[in-house]
Amino acid sequence: MGHTLAEVNDDSPGETSVGTTAALSGLVSEDLRAELIAFRRDLHRHPELARQEVRTTEKVRARLAQAGLAPKVLPNGTGVVCDIGPADPARPRIAFRADLDALPVPDTKDVPYRSTVDGRAHACGHDVHTSVVLGAGLVLAAMNERGRLPRPVRLVFQAAEEIMPGGALDAVKAGVLDGVERILAVHCDPRVEVGRIGLRQGPITSAADKVKITLDGPGGHSARPHLTTDLVMAAAKLATELPAALGRRVDPRSGLSVVWGRIESGHAANVIPQHAELEGTLRCLELAAWHDAPDLVHEVIDQIAAIYRAKCEITYVRGVPPVVNEAASVELLREAMTGRYGLSAVEDTEQSLGGEDFSWYLEHVHGALARLGTRPVGDTTKRDLHQGDFDVDEGAIAVGVELFTAAALLS
Repeated sequence: MGHTLAEVNDDSPGETSVGTTAALSGLVSEDLRAELIAFRRDLHRHPELARQEVRTTEKVRARLAQAGLAPKVLPNGTGVVCDIGPADPARPRIAFRADLDALPVPDTKDVPYRSTVDGRAHACGHDVHTSVVLGAGLVLAAMNERGRLPRPVRLVFQAAEEIMPGGALDAVKAGVLDGVERILAVHCDPRVEVGRIGLRQGPITSAADKVKITLDGPGGHSARPHLTTDLVMAAAKLATELPAALGRRVDPRSGLSVVWGRIESGHAANVIPQHAELEGTLRCLELAAWHDAPDLVHEVIDQIAAIYRAKCEITYVRGVPPVVNEAASVELLREAMTGRYGLSAVEDTEQSLGGEDFSWYLEHVHGALARLGTRPVGDTTKRDLHQGDFDVDEGAIAVGVELFTAAALLS
C-alpha cells in the first residue's frame, strides 16, 4: 500500500483521546489508523466548499490509485467513484458513501490542524466521513488482493452535500448506483460517545426545502396605508400565519414546520416600501407530507398575500426527502458493529430535523445511515454540528472503518 500520509507529509497525528477504541481488533492496523488521522487533519486544514472540492477530490483519487485501484473523478470534476473487485451479476455491489464539502463558517478551534482558509471549516465532520470510506476502501482492497472479499464493493465520495439541491443527485445521474444493491453511510454525532453508533429503522432525518417569498406593491406614505399596499404588514402576516396555517392543514404527526431565516423590507419609518422578501426553510418528518408540501405552501401564501393586495412571487426549492433507513440495512450495520465492539456499542437514536442528501440514494436502492459517535469518552460538554468549534475524537475514524469493513464481509 506504499507510504502512509504521515510519512509523506510529515504530519504525525500525535496523541488522541480514543478512550475505549484505543485497542483496535485487527481490521485497522496502527499504521493505517495513523495515516487516516493524518489524512483527516490535512482535509481539515484545507476545507473546500460545495462543488469546489478539487483538492480534496485529488487527494482521495491519488490515495486510492496508490493502493492499486482505478478511481474515477465524477463528471462535474469533483467527487470520486471507485470499485473494488469485478462486477458479479450474482452478487451486486455494496456501496459506502462519503461527502467531501466543508461549510462557510470560521474555524474557531485552537488546534494544529485548524483551517487555513478564512471563513471555511469542516464543521460537520465530512473530513471524518471521507477518511472512514477511504480507510474501508484500503482495507477491503487488500482483502480483495488476497481473495478474501466476498462481494464487490463501490466507494462513493460525493461533492456538495451541504447545498440544495445536493451533489447526491449529480452522483446518481453519473451512474454511481448502477449495479449497486445496498448503500451505507455514517454521519458524525457529537452526542454519541466514540466507540458507539446510533441506529434507527425508518426515517432518521427530515426533509428540508427552501422557501423564498417576494412581495411587491406601489409603496406610499405610512400615514395612508389604505391607499397603497402595506407590504410590511403583509410580510409580517405571512411570517406568522403560514406556519400556523400549515399546522392546521397537515397531520401534526408529520412534523411539518416553516422557520424563517431572513425578512427584509423598507428603509424609512414613514415610508411604506415597494418590496419585501422572506426566506426560510421547510422541514418535514414524513415522506408523504413532504411530497404534498409545495402545492399546499403555494396555496396558503397566495391566499394570505391576496388579502393585502400584494403581488407575490414564490420560489420553492426542493432540498432533500427524509433519509428512510431500510430495516435489513440497519440490521446489517447492527450486526457489523456488535460483532466488532459488542452489544453495548449500538444505541437507538431519534429522528433529526436536519436534512441529508444521502436520502436521494435511498430513492433508488436499499440502504441506511448510522450516527457515528465522536464525543470523547467521559466528556459531558454539549457539542453540536455546524459550529466553528466542532471537533471529534479521532478514534471514531477507525470505528467507522471497522464498521464498514465488517458490513462488507457480512453482506
